Order: sequence, then structure tokens, then C-alpha cells
Amino acid sequence: MRAEEAGFRCGLIEVVPSLLTSLKALIQLGPEPLLLYALYELGLRTGRYRRVEKKAGESKPKAGALKPLLALPRRDDILKVAGQKGAATLLQEADEIVAGNVRSFGGEPAPLHLTFDRPLQHWSEYETGRASIPYPPGAIHDVKFVWEPGRFAWALKLGRAYQISGDDKYAETFWGYLEEFNRGNPTYLGPHWMNGQEVALRLMALLWAVQLFESAAASNAERKRRLVTAIAEHARRIAPTLVYARSQNNNHLVTESAALFAAGTALGESKWRAIGWRWLNHALQRQISSYGEYIQHSTNYHRVMLQAALWADAIVRRQGEHWPPETLEALMRASHWMFSMIDPISGRTPNLGANDGALILPLDSSSFHDFRPTVQAAARAFLRTCLPAGEWDELSLWLGLAPRGQTADSDAYMAEHLRGKSSWGYLRASRFRSRLSHMDQLHFDLWKDGRNIARDAGTFRYNAETPWNNSLVSTSVHNTITVDGLDQMQRGGRFLVLDWFPAYSKSVLEVDEKILGRMMAYHNGYRPLGIRHERIATVYADERWEIRDNLVFLKPGEHVFRLHWLLEDGEWQVENRQSRTETRETKLELRVKAGSGVFCLKLTPDPRVGSSDVRVALVRAGECLYGTGQALPFAGWISPTYGVKEPGLSLAMEITALRSFSIVSEFVFDGALAENADARS
Repeated sequence: MRAEEAGFRCGLIEVVPSLLTSLKALIQLGPEPLLLYALYELGLRTGRYRRVEKKAGESKPKAGALKPLLALPRRDDILKVAGQKGAATLLQEADEIVAGNVRSFGGEPAPLHLTFDRPLQHWSEYETGRASIPYPPGAIHDVKFVWEPGRFAWALKLGRAYQISGDDKYAETFWGYLEEFNRGNPTYLGPHWMNGQEVALRLMALLWAVQLFESAAASNAERKRRLVTAIAEHARRIAPTLVYARSQNNNHLVTESAALFAAGTALGESKWRAIGWRWLNHALQRQISSYGEYIQHSTNYHRVMLQAALWADAIVRRQGEHWPPETLEALMRASHWMFSMIDPISGRTPNLGANDGALILPLDSSSFHDFRPTVQAAARAFLRTCLPAGEWDELSLWLGLAPRGQTADSDAYMAEHLRGKSSWGYLRASRFRSRLSHMDQLHFDLWKDGRNIARDAGTFRYNAETPWNNSLVSTSVHNTITVDGLDQMQRGGRFLVLDWFPAYSKSVLEVDEKILGRMMAYHNGYRPLGIRHERIATVYADERWEIRDNLVFLKPGEHVFRLHWLLEDGEWQVENRQSRTETRETKLELRVKAGSGVFCLKLTPDPRVGSSDVRVALVRAGECLYGTGQALPFAGWISPTYGVKEPGLSLAMEITALRSFSIVSEFVFDGALAENADARS
């Protein structure tokens, strides 16, 4: 199986379908990343990395204990922050790991597999496709499910459990799994060594483990010696192939350089430390936009970047050093952006962009979907204010970050979002000129009382057979307009998006006291078709939301427009009413009862659009529930984390038009619905 087919290289380069796409990639990405990737490929094909590893292995790592990187918190302080509930949750998950199960991607417990049932080859054989991944019988053929337990994030949970309980079984479990991994994955052999980022994340976990289990009875001198050797071997694997991470210019470079910096500091290897420090600062200064968004246009990858930076920041502070001003300013912007994205009740964020289920610092008992631990730590490290205190403070405690004197909730940072009294909305309009993770310009996310009403579909899986081969990148599954069935940009491959473009937005000041906020945005992604998409989002004092889409024809022609909304799943009822006017105006109402609340979505096209030109479909989990047309198999699904999908309600209105028109979407909640019902009666 080719490496590209298996989805191992999940960023820049993969097999492209045509010469035209290849040329377009060269022009739009620029020559530098392609040249760096070519150098990496040359090293693979010529066996250079094998030779470098063999030569490096002839020298022994420095003997003795590693230099401590962090000051571990006291047991009483951890328990004070985590509380009884948090401590109980931690010990439950740690006991699951002792029993042989881990929660990959924040999902349900599943067996922990670290070894393979056949002989392994050098990692480059898998990377070039000359060897196939040795999946166990019946396993999902997706390398992400192989790599995730090999990141050793579960080791941090065992370490935390040991810190609060003093029970040596957690330390013994760690050492047992580490020895199992080392026996089954000899240095540089097998899938666990083929990707520099996977090695880096495991290296970071091992560096934590050195201190977490230092005082345990199970941590004898021989085990510690072998761990020092393993840490050195991991660092040696990262350094030669950093050129690949540089070609990606994404989270690969951040995590790999952060791990190399940390390992160099712990081992006293100044060369590794200098290389890691150089490229970590390079990445952070260039991968964060002027308004704070991360280069991968993904909330989860934004969290990965911030956690890697926070890990390095803890080491920097412990060494009495400082970030360069340019890096610190970038981290301040990135922290501000993430702060503004969290829902103040649930701690969740819109599931924007690619979500691979990564959580590299599980140092608290909050759920995978709660971003407050990372936001709190980033705010304490890089901003002047932070969140109010809560169980999400535990990550900050482990990183040695003291509370700030001034606190604020996320509302204080939502200047670019719209806020109702108990709801808020995010209108996606990215201006960052880099390849987008998903084709989602002018997507709209709506939240009410901690519930995500209008949602982003997420990712599900990168590596799967059609139709699940990273299909949720498309415009059609986002809450926006699609024209003529085309995406806003060109999908050049499974992970490659071309023809990206900026969208622009601005807040509009209104004197009408009934309007709490209004935002306008537009993009010209459909300019080749002669179409301009404008979107105006308005929130009213009665908690009603109106989203008006203006489709402006820049040149004559006939086009098919599709407005899509992916909604929270629940009991539904559709009412499709037509007026008795000559234009036969269409008005669709979808009422949904979900959880403890009820909401209604009303779609009203421009009166100039005849009812014969309007088609409606409601889809749930790939099945059409109402209307006409054949549902796409990935429509009506929501993926909260990698490898997991749940039903959602996908409502689409398709309109054929010859001239400019508009369509209004209106969200009405609980109380307003009751008032309207009383008025009708």
C-alpha cells in the first residue's frame, strides 16, 4: 500500500490527479515547501536516514539522570483544583488503563494495542509504501488508530493518578507498557517510528513520565537508564527529518521542534536544544495570523499548537529565559483568538476545520471537548486576564502558571462574534492567506445555553474508503451557500485544497434598540461563475436570529444555489407553506425538540423566486426524511471527534435562479415560539 493511499502524510503533498493541479499547487504553495519535501523524499529514497541513524546509534547517550524540566505540583494542590469529582474521574480512567483500555480521541474505552503480530521493517519502508502497515485481523485500516495509543498520552493520566494516590500500580503499569512497547517496536522499526510528529508526541510524554514516576518504588535504576536511552533515540529520530515538518509548515513543525527543544534541555544536548528553539520560534511567528487564527484553520489543531507552546513555555520559564518579542506577540494573538471561540457554558468551541482527535496534554479531568483548560493556561501565560477559577485550572497547575488577578469570561473576548442574551453566533470569515483545512467560508455556527444548534460537521476520518475519505471538508456539509454543486475552492487531493481566498467581515452598528448586533461578510470564491455571496447575520433583543444571504449576479446566467443547515439532532416537524400571491412565495419551517429546548428554523426565499424553482430536503444520517432527491451518504452526520459520527439534521433548500436574489434563515427559540403560538391562537 502506498503511503499516500494510507494517508500517512497528512498535510502538504500527496498524489495529485492531474498535471494542471500539480502546476497550480506549485504556483499557490510556492517553491520552498515543494523543495523541502523533495529533499525529504531524496533522503528516503537514497537511504540517507538509515545511515544517519546507524551512525548516531554508535554513540552512547549521556549517562545519569535527566535535567528536571518542570516543578510538579503538590498532591493537596491538585486535589483542591480537581475536586472530588475530578479526582474520581481521573482514577476511573487510570484504572481503565491498568486494565488494558484507553480512550483514544476522547472516545469510549478500547483495548490498548502497542505491538504487532509480524516482523517489522525500518520506518522508511512504510513511509515510501514498500511495506504495508501490519494491522491486526479485524482492525480498522486507518493508521491513526495505530498511532494514537503510541503517543503515550495515557501515561500522563497514570502519572497524575500516581501523584494524587501514591498507588504504585500506576507506575508499574506505565513501566510495563513502556517495556512492552520497546520490545515490540525496536528503535526505528515499524509504524510507530515512521512519522516525526508521532515520535515527538511520545517523546514529550516520556519526558513528563521521568518526573511523574521518579519517586515510585517501581522506578528502579535500570528502568530509568533505559528510559534515558529511549528519550535520546526519539530525539535522534526527529532531527534528521525535520525538513519534512518544515515543508508542511503546520503543527508537525511546532510539535517536533518543541519536543527536540525539551529533549535537548533535559539531556544537555545543546545542538538539539538550539535546533528545536530556532524552528519552534520560526513556526510560531509565521503560522499565526495577524488576528490570531492558526494556519490550519482548525480549532483542535489550534489547541495542539497552544499546548505544545505552553509545554515549551513552562521549560523556558523554569530556565529563567524569555520568548523573543515576535513569538510572544504571536502567542498572545493566538490565545486571544481561542479565548473568543469558547462557549461560556460548556467550554466547547465550534468544530472548525480538521479534527484528528489530538489532545497532547491531558492534564485535567475535563472532557476532550472542553477547551477551557487550554484557554485558561494560555491566558495565564500570555494574556492579562484569564477565566474564573474552576476544575479546568489543573492544566495550569501542572504547567506552573499562577492565577491572574483579573478574570473575565469568553464574552469579553467575543468582539468579533454576535451575542444574544443567552445565545451567540460565529460567522466564519477567514482572511488568513493560507490553504484552508475545510472549505467553509461564511459558515455560521449558532449556540444557545451551551448547546450547539447550528453545527460544523467535523471530520470523522482521514483514511477510509469512499465516501468517507475525508469527505467532510466540502462546502456542501457546512452552513453556507453552494453554487452549481461546486465547492468554494478546488480539492486537489485528500488533504490538499487549492484556490483558497479570503473572506471579509465587519460589525455593523445599529441604532435600533431591537437589534443587539449585526455582522456583514462576503467572499468572491464563486467569482469565476459570476456570483458574489454576501451574508448578514443579525441577533435581536428577543433572542431571534436572522441570517440573510444575498446572491449577487456579476454576469448573466442560470445557476443552482443550495443553502444548507446542519442542526442539532432531535424530534422534528416540517411545515412547508406557500402564500396565495401571484409569486407563490415559499416559506419552510422546521421545528426541532432537542434536549431540554425547542427551536424553529424558518427559510424564506426572495418573493421573486417562484415555488417551482425551490426544492427542499431534510436528511438525517444519510437518509432523506423529507423532500426529494437522493441523500449523500455523509450528509446528516456530525463528527465530534476522530472516528466518531453521530446523527444530525441536514436541511437544504435548493433554488434555481437567473438573477440576483436573497434568502432569509430565521432561528427562533423556546419562549419566542410560545409567544408566536399564543398570538396565532
